[in-house]
Amino acid sequence: MHAGPETKRTWNAEGLEVFRRAYDLSLDMHRVSLSFAKIEQYGGLADQMRRASKSICAAIVEGQGRQAASPKEFGRYLVMAIGSAEEAKLWCRYAADLGYVEIGKAQAWRDELGHILRMLQGLKSRLDV
Repeated sequence: MHAGPETKRTWNAEGLEVFRRAYDLSLDMHRVSLSFAKIEQYGGLADQMRRASKSICAAIVEGQGRQAASPKEFGRYLVMAIGSAEEAKLWCRYAADLGYVEIGKAQAWRDELGHILRMLQGLKSRLDV
């Protein structure tokens, strides 16, 4: 979105539906991953899932915080959020294939991540960054 200084629009990241959905999903993934094997908790699959899912939210918030200085910077953080969402999708597949979560649960997470990805891509397009 291109605007002059007098009409510059800022976003409240935590008010965006994409943030709320990503946040809720990251909480669910965090809670479930706490039951994974001990070896997976620190540096393993559980840790990677938690980190990737939380990175989606963190990138949205950090990008929003930097947009006043540069809308392109916000776009860069949205790209990072997209990358984290793609990564989280992969960890969901691993979690199912290794038997840590039911296939249906992992697929529901992957489906929600796909929806979040489309929302992030749409937001990036709307911002024209």
